[in-house]
Amino acid sequence: MKFLHTSDWHLGRQFHHVSLLEDQASLLAQLIDYIKNHSVDAVIIAGDIFDRSVPPTKAIELLNKTLNTICEELKTPVILIPGNHDSAARLNFGAKQMKASGLHIVSSFDQMVEPITIETKQAGLVSFYGMPYSDPESVKHHFQQPVSTHDEAHQLLADKIKDCFISEHKNVLVSHCFVDGAIESDSERPLSIGGSDRVSHEHFVDFDYVALGHLHQPQKKGAEYIRYSGSLMKYSFSEQHHKKGMTLVEFDKDGFKTSEHIDLKPRHDMRVIEGNMDEILQAAKSDPNNEDYVLVRLMDKHAILEPMEKFRTVYPNILHLEKPGMLVGVEQELGAASLKRSEIDMFEDFFQEAQKSSLNEAQKEVIEQVIQQLTCQSES
Repeated sequence: MKFLHTSDWHLGRQFHHVSLLEDQASLLAQLIDYIKNHSVDAVIIAGDIFDRSVPPTKAIELLNKTLNTICEELKTPVILIPGNHDSAARLNFGAKQMKASGLHIVSSFDQMVEPITIETKQAGLVSFYGMPYSDPESVKHHFQQPVSTHDEAHQLLADKIKDCFISEHKNVLVSHCFVDGAIESDSERPLSIGGSDRVSHEHFVDFDYVALGHLHQPQKKGAEYIRYSGSLMKYSFSEQHHKKGMTLVEFDKDGFKTSEHIDLKPRHDMRVIEGNMDEILQAAKSDPNNEDYVLVRLMDKHAILEPMEKFRTVYPNILHLEKPGMLVGVEQELGAASLKRSEIDMFEDFFQEAQKSSLNEAQKEVIEQVIQQLTCQSES
């Protein structure tokens, strides 16, 4: 048996005010192509299908189109749970009616203990349990148990599911949580303040595979079969070195056999470019990936006129500009720093940028006179 483990699609997300919906559609088309060309028994989506609880219409349309293709046209069942970005109630709309088409949405505690069972020749009967994202207060209220942390909540929920195990079945858990010790990224929304969102992997060791969502970097934690697939694509520049995609999981008669990361190729990669203005502009002339989403870290120490406009001529999808070179020496006293660069020095920088030439002596003398007059007026 083989199934795809994915998570954190975040459909409808914007990054630096740029819609990523076309990028997401391209990646989902690759996922569909993989299913068309390979034997896949199920697709798992471990939460954060949308980027916010009330997603934009086009994001809903993209999800509808994708699920229709996978379930209806390719006859491949999909099992999904809501994440902390999703609205469980909205995501669950029509869930009972959609089961017949192969779409299984697990968004409540009652549904959590009702396994979706798939039978294959290679692995026999495999039961999939969805654990929808829930905060400790929700778990405490529903089960009337003294739960105060995410760890306690997940221990209780895992125990409830394990009570439903059928001895001859393999068991897969789908959960959206932060396993303690795993690596986080800048693009993830914290589940709580102060570290109380961490969950021990020990609660999950009795399952044959644990398909995790929430953390955006593909990784395992605690065991080979307890894994994050990572997000569909990069959602912050801190993820520039991540390999995004999905995880192909294989079961045999003994349960978990192997997992394999399947790369998905983005329309635009996301990366950081660092250097001086002239170096970056020169290198861009031969950059085959100049349409990537780019953060430029500019190391020049002098003022530069309209740097974003200059970079856009070679990197049309530049999204952010940092100027750490301008911060050199900021820890020094402001009085000492101000003495190092006078008004005429700063005007010379501006003139150089605007006119692409230096002030001649006559021009410099006129500017010095103007500065002197303005200084006298401000003091009088």
